[in-house]
Amino acid sequence: MTTLYLILILALGGAALAVAAFAWTVRSGQLDDLDTPPRRILNDELRVNRPVDDAATPP
Repeated sequence: MTTLYLILILALGGAALAVAAFAWTVRSGQLDDLDTPPRRILNDELRVNRPVDDAATPP
């Protein structure tokens, strides 16, 4: 029976840590914009592979 109490305490502690980590993530703003970063990665690749106009660069 003592083992059951120990497992219950550990499970509740782990759940509390998971909820605290989720709350910290939401408050720090890490989940604010989930759509833009994947699109930004695709746009960065297009910008890197584009040829550069030599006349547009300053001397």
